[in-house]
Amino acid sequence: MAITIETRDCSGLGDSDLVEMADLCAASSNAYEVGLLSKQAEAWVLLTEARDNGKLRGFLFCTLERIGGTPCVLMGAGHTCRTTRRDTVLRGIIADQLSRAAMSFPDEDVLLGMRINNPGAFEAFKAVHDLVPRPGHKANGEERAWGRRLAKRFGVGSFSYEDRVFTTRGKGEPAVVLDHESLKPERIAAETAELLNGLVQDDGDTLVVHGWVTAEELEKLL
Repeated sequence: MAITIETRDCSGLGDSDLVEMADLCAASSNAYEVGLLSKQAEAWVLLTEARDNGKLRGFLFCTLERIGGTPCVLMGAGHTCRTTRRDTVLRGIIADQLSRAAMSFPDEDVLLGMRINNPGAFEAFKAVHDLVPRPGHKANGEERAWGRRLAKRFGVGSFSYEDRVFTTRGKGEPAVVLDHESLKPERIAAETAELLNGLVQDDGDTLVVHGWVTAEELEKLL
């Protein structure tokens, strides 16, 4: 059966929805508890869900907004269930976000931004250009500025963000990331995995990642 994707307003989420999400990721190293998920529901506008035969298999808090006039798809806490269909779940969730961006920001390039702490989550950026950070690339001033803007939008204080390595330093609290493990981790380039080497997951450290999707590519999704 096909994975079904639905995006709805966070204001409509109830306790049962939060419990379902918490149960889904309970065994993960990024196990989001109901209290954290409730705060995410307050902080974000939309929740995208992926279901397989009615069962929740993935979710992602998100919003479409402008930062300094630039259209952005921003993402908060998310999780994909560790089944053999996790790649399909992730593709469906990201495709839904990009389709919404195409409708909301016609004829404009869009920035996609989130925090991660697992190299598998880079798979969310397969449709993205000019990914930052990326192996072998020295970020320029504007790219570092985008990292700072996103960190601020994600609620990270300036003293907790290292703009040259795009890293947020936690204080022992759960990291708010897209929690996705690759189905084929052996295919992840060593150079890509090394971008996260400095993170201390138990502290809640994250990597702020962003990239661009062109207007022409978004138009194809309509």
